[in-house]
Amino acid sequence: MTEKAPRSGANDRALSPRTLAVQAMGSVDPTTKAIVMPLHMATTYVRDPDNQYRSGFSYGRPHNATVREAEAVLATLEGAAGALLFGSGMAAISAVFQAFEAGDHIIAPEVTYTGSRNWLRDEAKRRGLTFARVDTSDLNALQKAVKSGPTKLLWLETPGNPLWTVTDIAAAAKIAHAAGAKLGVDSTVATPVLTNPLALGADIVMHSATKYLNGHSDVVAGALAFAKRDALFERLEAIRTIYGGVLGPFEAFLLIRGMRTLHLRVEAQCRTAMFLAENLASHASVTRVLYPGLPSHPNHDVARRQMRGGFSGMLSIAVRGGEARAIATAARVKVWKRATSLGGVESLIEHRASVEGEGTPCPPDVLRLSVGLEDPQDLLADLDQALTGE
Repeated sequence: MTEKAPRSGANDRALSPRTLAVQAMGSVDPTTKAIVMPLHMATTYVRDPDNQYRSGFSYGRPHNATVREAEAVLATLEGAAGALLFGSGMAAISAVFQAFEAGDHIIAPEVTYTGSRNWLRDEAKRRGLTFARVDTSDLNALQKAVKSGPTKLLWLETPGNPLWTVTDIAAAAKIAHAAGAKLGVDSTVATPVLTNPLALGADIVMHSATKYLNGHSDVVAGALAFAKRDALFERLEAIRTIYGGVLGPFEAFLLIRGMRTLHLRVEAQCRTAMFLAENLASHASVTRVLYPGLPSHPNHDVARRQMRGGFSGMLSIAVRGGEARAIATAARVKVWKRATSLGGVESLIEHRASVEGEGTPCPPDVLRLSVGLEDPQDLLADLDQALTGE
């Protein structure tokens, strides 16, 4: 991790972000001494006699103590100067894109989350933005796509959903900053456990907090973490307030709970994902396994350098026999759940091309797997029977 918070005492030393996340920054309720802070639901606050708000809270849309507590935990995990929570991952992503002006140019990955791709396809032109999609793992292609001056944002997603392309964040940061552009990274799949993009030169990190940060499939949330509290931070804070894309306090409360176990969950999911990837690579019904942890993955060397302690809980498999066989395989699972999402404690499987529809970069024979916390042998046995049709 890139930043550690101090603790007081005779043996004064820095606590790791992992410890601070587990203890939700070590907060204790001053009234009851509870180790879990109360859930603040208020929508409005009393002014001081001179009409000021010295408490720092004026109205529930921009100001909530529970939301701020969750933002503090995330900022610590990412080594960030500040963080903002939104009502969904797409609210966070679209806020970033909306922060730029007509005439600005954005570079985005070819392989990326459907919502990001669709926003650029459907909304960018209406706002006067231009964009280019490139293979961001190809640094030469990335460099060629940059227009020094007009290009204001390089947007990465690494690993990239659903083919798990890994982009060199440090190299991309140099390219972006040389052109006077900002670097934003969707790090949902890597999580702060495996990668801290800000430490590698990124300006903004985005998380669909619905996924690993919460980890229990019961919260929809988005998050941005920032290298600096600069004009871009202030602009995005204003966009969140103006457009109302805030996170509710109950969702923030659950998100804090989820981040307490983030490291344990991600570490276990990475181990199981590697176990499955290695075993499925030689399965007769699988033509290829897409997982950055495998030496066969085209971006394996970058992943080894950039990701610490694991390669994520996400992988995809190409099923021998094409689309029909892939869909039939997903229909036969018993332990895995056929559902759209990722990063939860339960394992999910889906035929991604069907979900994404027209324009998807996902081949039709591919199944996307989100590895949960079940017994690895149970997950492998279930896939085996589904793949073989037995």
